Amino acid sequence: MDSAVIRRKKDGRINIHSDDKGRKVIRMVIILFTILTILAFMFFNYTGLEIGTALKETAINLKSMFLEPTLSHFTWGEAFYQVGITLGLAFLSTILGAIIAFFLSLLAATNLSNEWVSRLVRVFVAFIRAVPTVLWVLIFAISAGLGSEAAVLGMLFHSIAYLVKAFSESFEVVDKGIFEALRATGAKWWHIVSRAVIPSTFTYLLSWVFLRFEINFAVAVAMGAAAGAGGIGFELFMASGFYFDIREVGFITYAILIVAIILEVISTRLKNRFFPATKSH
Repeated sequence: MDSAVIRRKKDGRINIHSDDKGRKVIRMVIILFTILTILAFMFFNYTGLEIGTALKETAINLKSMFLEPTLSHFTWGEAFYQVGITLGLAFLSTILGAIIAFFLSLLAATNLSNEWVSRLVRVFVAFIRAVPTVLWVLIFAISAGLGSEAAVLGMLFHSIAYLVKAFSESFEVVDKGIFEALRATGAKWWHIVSRAVIPSTFTYLLSWVFLRFEINFAVAVAMGAAAGAGGIGFELFMASGFYFDIREVGFITYAILIVAIILEVISTRLKNRFFPATKSH
């Protein structure tokens, strides 16, 4: 249990504050990171660096990027097509991941599966989840070759691990009384899942799937160049590294930002529809 320190002030009021070990550890970690950050800046090589010139050139580049965005190497139609490819990669990996994760999460949930099976599935997905999505994509890019297949497989692996954890935890909070009532009527395991688990957790599953779709869209942008999957991420890589067209980088950045905002708006409306209690008053 967390300890607490009780002190009486001069005016008679009692001041109670927590003095647990967790806060001390967090405080020490923050102090350590602050010291390491300061030391890192002290050991940088500043030879030949002119702060004034660097700031001026940065301001010029930012002005060209965000105030003068334009297309130089592809058309508007091609831009929409590349955004569609990125959305397609994210959608495909999310839908396939959600379907596979649903069945695995039934085995991972402690209230629906055998204890050993649940542990085995949890350990397996924990290992997958511990490896970053970028690394999975690179692994499949090496084994399966560059292309959209490597990007989808890499994002699919991490999506499955992510959603299995989210789905199984949603299943485990279902009221046990519902299970007991259905078992008393002779309902089998799959009837319990279809009649109790899915209806009780559907809105949560939908929310988690859409959240993962947003994550996969951002990953698909980054993996467009790394895995050779194409899409708007590949065009961003070409504009920033191959062509070095600052204005085109700005246009692509705006396009990605607009799509991200649209996805966020859709996500918010879905939450307000299925979770009316979360609406702001």
